[in-house]
Amino acid sequence: MNPIVTLGIYLAAAIAEIGGCFAFWAWLRLGKSAWWAVAGVAALIAFAWFLTRVDTAFAGRAYAAYGGVYIAGSLAWLWAVEGHRPDRWDAAGATVCLAGAAMILFAPRGGG
Repeated sequence: MNPIVTLGIYLAAAIAEIGGCFAFWAWLRLGKSAWWAVAGVAALIAFAWFLTRVDTAFAGRAYAAYGGVYIAGSLAWLWAVEGHRPDRWDAAGATVCLAGAAMILFAPRGGG
């Protein structure tokens, strides 16, 4: 699968997962309506579906590589939605995680 397509799938998964989890946060921590939880469940279902679209032979590898995207996406959410700018340590950590995710997903392998 094209790396750009894979990245797009992972970004969609991150938005769905982080948005779904935030919906529960809003319901339980911010006093929002229980309808937020309903939307959260729908978003988490979408997240799981997106991860099945990644072209890899093993689910664990798809999940491991996604972890780096999740970390970077969470920091983007922190800034874009919650209004708190990540610091240089956040950025450095996300960079390391994304590099690791790329190694896991795109390293040449012989049969697996």
